[in-house]
Amino acid sequence: MRTPTKMIVGLVLCPCGLLLTLTGTLAPSWRQVSLIPDQPTDVVWDQGIWDICRERQSTHDRLCRQADKLGYFDQVPVRVAQGLMPSSLVVTLVGFLVASLGVRCWQPEPRHLVAGVAGLVLLLSGLMSLVPSSWYTQQLWALPAPPGSTLSVGYSLVLSYLGSCMEILGGLALTLSFHHCCKERRAPKLPPTPVTEDGSCSNRAYSNPWDLLEGEQDGHHWESSPPCDSDL
Repeated sequence: MRTPTKMIVGLVLCPCGLLLTLTGTLAPSWRQVSLIPDQPTDVVWDQGIWDICRERQSTHDRLCRQADKLGYFDQVPVRVAQGLMPSSLVVTLVGFLVASLGVRCWQPEPRHLVAGVAGLVLLLSGLMSLVPSSWYTQQLWALPAPPGSTLSVGYSLVLSYLGSCMEILGGLALTLSFHHCCKERRAPKLPPTPVTEDGSCSNRAYSNPWDLLEGEQDGHHWESSPPCDSDL
C-alpha cells in the first residue's frame, strides 16, 4: 500500500520546521540594535533569548556574552520565549517519533489513528513556538534599548516564525488521517455471499463479467443456483 500524500507532507514539513525552530531558538538574533549613541556607526547589537552579541560590521569582529545593563532578559516576552521555545522542541521530537510509528514503521499499512494523534502533538508544538515569536514581535519596540538607537527584526525571529508555520501545517496534514478512521467506521458491511438451496455455491467460475453474460446466453440460467461472489 502506498503511503498517503498527507502523511508524506507531514513528515517532510515537520523536520524542516524543527530545524528552523532549533536555529531560531539558539541563534542570538531576535532583534538587531544599530546606530547606538556613543558607539561607532558600524556597531550592531544582536539580541536573542539567551545571549547578546556585539559586532562591528566593518571588521566582522563579534563578541558575545555582553552584559545586560538595560534589563533585557528580565522582560516577560523574553522569559516566555525562554520557556516555550525549548518546550516546543521537545514536543516536536515526541510528535515526530509518534508520526514515524504511525505512518509506516514495521507495518504493511499505515496506522491512521496513530498518525492523527501525532498530528495533534505537532500542531501543539507549532503553536507553542508561534506564541512567543508573535508576542516578541509585538513587543519588539517596547523592549529596553539605548535611546535613539534603531531597532529591526533579526533573522532568528524570522526562522522561528517559519518553523512554527511548517510544524502547524505538517501537524494539520497528519490530523487528516482521522478522516480515514471515520470512513472505515462508517463503511457499510458487505452482504453475505448468496448460496443455493442446498447450501453450496455455483461450481462454475467466471474469469470476467463477459463470461458470466455468455453463460447466461448459452442457457445457464440461475433460477436454481444464483452465482456467488467468487463467480464475479
